[in-house]
Amino acid sequence: QLAALADDLPPAVIKTGLLGSAANARVVTRWVDRLRTRAPLALVIDPVLRASTGAGFVDEALMRVYREELLPRASVVTPNQREAVLLLGHEGSSGVVPMAGTLRALGAQAVVVTGGDAATPDLSHDWLDTPHARGWLTLPRVDTPHHHGTGCTFASSLAAALALGFVVADAAVLAKMATTHALRHARAVGRGAGPVVAREGFGNDPSLLPRLSPGAQAPAEWTAHRRGRKPGVYAIVDSAERVESVLRATPTVDTIQLRMKRPPGLDDAQWQTRLQESIARSQGAADAAGVTLVINDHWRAALQAGARALHLGQEDLLALSPADHAALQAAREAGMQLGLSSHSLWELCRAASLQPDLIACGPVWATTTKDMPWLPQGLDNLAWWAHMAPAPVVGIGGILEPAQLRAVAAAGAAGGCLVRGLGEDPAQTLPAWHSAWAEGGSCADRPRVPTLPHPMLPGATMSAQR
Repeated sequence: QLAALADDLPPAVIKTGLLGSAANARVVTRWVDRLRTRAPLALVIDPVLRASTGAGFVDEALMRVYREELLPRASVVTPNQREAVLLLGHEGSSGVVPMAGTLRALGAQAVVVTGGDAATPDLSHDWLDTPHARGWLTLPRVDTPHHHGTGCTFASSLAAALALGFVVADAAVLAKMATTHALRHARAVGRGAGPVVAREGFGNDPSLLPRLSPGAQAPAEWTAHRRGRKPGVYAIVDSAERVESVLRATPTVDTIQLRMKRPPGLDDAQWQTRLQESIARSQGAADAAGVTLVINDHWRAALQAGARALHLGQEDLLALSPADHAALQAAREAGMQLGLSSHSLWELCRAASLQPDLIACGPVWATTTKDMPWLPQGLDNLAWWAHMAPAPVVGIGGILEPAQLRAVAAAGAAGGCLVRGLGEDPAQTLPAWHSAWAEGGSCADRPRVPTLPHPMLPGATMSAQR
């Protein structure tokens, strides 16, 4: 049967379940090796080691095969916390985060330690440790006694997402959504815990979008943040002179971002002085025009210069220390607005965890403004982002013609970014951009929100395998 399937329907992903014996497990490893000589293949290890009653399914021989043969071949392993302890034996008492690191050291390319069995009262935390992202993936816990099949549903959903081309970090987001949705539809069947019921509809339900912590501290509560203002026609420029040029146009933009790069030849002190002067000058021009000024990345200089809105990329977000987070939080409590970039599902979830006032989705179309690995989001993903995100979404990347901005507005975005599209003289180009934005916002024929987004990285299927 395995040979017939391999010849006729070669798999993109194999997910293991209850293996039963060391001999069975070795059959799996042989077939994985054989199939990988023909084509890329991901292996999802769902280590079914013990029944919910406590009965064990694994002897020492099978446990050795897990550790020495299956884990080194695994694209991702999805134990719950008790299973992670069993897999690691005496090393499994150090906590979830170190356990995931140890499992990766044993050869698994990615690990998701699911936390549905952990004693957290209101939230369900899964620890994600992958080549692209690490952090706690969190949703409110579903209060139901019927949870049979939760782990299998999670691992199977993750495997299906890998087969669709998502990298593990994004596949885990979709698996978290699918499993929580299945728990919401769980029901009693006979005595004891009933089964979860996987159903369609999880992929575009905003209440199922998890949050991903930027660090190793799990969130203690689930709070909602009021939605920020709509940024509208959003210009991105690289100098105070350009800020003033854009703001002289009639009509001018609704929002303008100053994105300065350090020129060669300036030492740290000279660069900080130039930043401070440019930010202060730009803030004065924006205040006079009644336009929101956003400072990109240079948040310390922005706070010192009196700026009132920031935008951070994901790399800058991850570089923040606990003290930096505290400083930004204090600034936000004092009224500072915060925008965050996102290019993938895990980045959207990480942005959501900080409850920003704006989330950027990009690149909508291919762009040469920045060198990035991401596939174009297209209008379908943009519509999905706008529907799912807990903050207003601005589309960015490759918007060069007014018709494109019209389509961005029609997709449900709260703003559209113009960089090269502003042209040499914004006074000449902005009237057409404003007309396009207004037309798109009033468009009755809006695109349908897709049931799932499409993958955001090229060649994602099996990009990480042995």
